[in-house]
Amino acid sequence: MYTPGPQTQQPPQMGVAPLNSGVAPEPQAKPKAPGKSKNGDVGAFIQQCISLSSYLKELETQSHLIHLNYEGSNFLGVHAFLKDQYEAHLEQFDTLSEFIRSMDYLLPTCSRGLAEAGTQFNHCTSYKGTEMLAVYYKNLEELGMKTKKLEPIAAKVGAIDIQNYLSDLCGQAFKAAWQIKATLRNG
Repeated sequence: MYTPGPQTQQPPQMGVAPLNSGVAPEPQAKPKAPGKSKNGDVGAFIQQCISLSSYLKELETQSHLIHLNYEGSNFLGVHAFLKDQYEAHLEQFDTLSEFIRSMDYLLPTCSRGLAEAGTQFNHCTSYKGTEMLAVYYKNLEELGMKTKKLEPIAAKVGAIDIQNYLSDLCGQAFKAAWQIKATLRNG
């Protein structure tokens, strides 16, 4: 168990709270909308990351519901694949959201706010297995494209950790899309 040693109080400087004062620095204000931000603006980049987090949360829900509702001769394989996918989307959402917080920006506080921060998402309108998978496939391809577009912006604002993660996420999205496309093709 960690027990901290005695702390010595430094005299506060004018306008600066002491480190051990128990007062956390205020997080930055909500980022500006991308259209209102200058090129290379960190706030615009973070807003796009929040939008991508929203998209990942939608993918998690969609893949989980398809996992539960899918019926077909390949049920066992698709069921197992989609379980891996919705678990991966939860991890992806968490990782990207933690990167956002590490830059001292806040995320929406509820699912409604998160959905409002998101962009267009294709929803399933049928219980037919191939149609549900086709919609999910299109959304995965869109995720890959979104990460491709956001990765150079991460480099521009100097967020190399996020840039690296977006590259990994892009590969994961396109690999999963390929696997679904191969499943949907007639043998």
